[in-house]
Amino acid sequence: MEPRYRKNLNVLLPCFVVVGTMFGLVAYAPELYRAFCGATGYGGTTQRAYSDPTATSDKTVTVAFDSNVAPDLPWRFEPEQRSVTVHLGEQKLVFFTAENLSNESIVGHATFNVTPETSGIYFNKIQCFCFNEERLDPHQKVEMPVVFYVDPAFAKDSDNAHVDTITLSYTLLRSVNPDQAKNLSRFEANAAPDAVHGEQLFTERCTACHAMDSNKTGPMLGGVFGRKAGSAAGYHYSQALKSAALTWSTDSLDQWLADPKKFVPGARMPVRVLDAPSRHDIVAYLQKAGRERNDRTGSNAPISGGEY
Repeated sequence: MEPRYRKNLNVLLPCFVVVGTMFGLVAYAPELYRAFCGATGYGGTTQRAYSDPTATSDKTVTVAFDSNVAPDLPWRFEPEQRSVTVHLGEQKLVFFTAENLSNESIVGHATFNVTPETSGIYFNKIQCFCFNEERLDPHQKVEMPVVFYVDPAFAKDSDNAHVDTITLSYTLLRSVNPDQAKNLSRFEANAAPDAVHGEQLFTERCTACHAMDSNKTGPMLGGVFGRKAGSAAGYHYSQALKSAALTWSTDSLDQWLADPKKFVPGARMPVRVLDAPSRHDIVAYLQKAGRERNDRTGSNAPISGGEY
């Protein structure tokens, strides 16, 4: 290769690399920006949590709610409570109401943030309609749960030393991805449980402690339906569960997930699932998985291990 061509190539190659990098950054900029905001709480971006907080605090903070609807979205949307006072680390369930005022099915999407912006990194949502594109049928009205907690570390941040109120704001917009929508009818009281969604919730919130065919931090859950509480072989239960005159059923599992320590005083289970639709979906998944396990193995025999 002649020297002048080599010289030109040495100039062009870095230019192509720079241009390619710029195109890549532009293409992935929205994802990178969302990841940055989620990691830092920038702009009041809240966090998504898959498990309950590990600690609570005596310190409280007021959480206020603000709701807005884009002009081209014919929905009514408002919180059922204007504010709540919570202990730091306390899991809290609140509701928003959405109503489609039009004669057609419409898909909406929620944007959200908290103020002051310095609180975003500490505001954790476990359950929220804002995680999905949501569809409302004509004149349909539903109550939508939001489950959240404020991390106790909030009180140790000097930027929040004088903050006693956090405002959680939502704005509903028409969706640009209507094909990805879920129907908000799943939040209705008579909605059929969704075992597929229950499996997703189980994976996100339960598998750190539970498995279907082995004891972990929590007991195995394969074949839990119809099983006496505190009876999975090889697992070290609390005395409260071993002594409970309780057989696991759809109803008892629902009450257990809602508040284990209230349902069985003395139980050690730390996790609660406050919103009923999520509980029903998890229970439906456990029932379905249990049937499939029994069909596959022909046995409910557990594997030993674990301590709880």
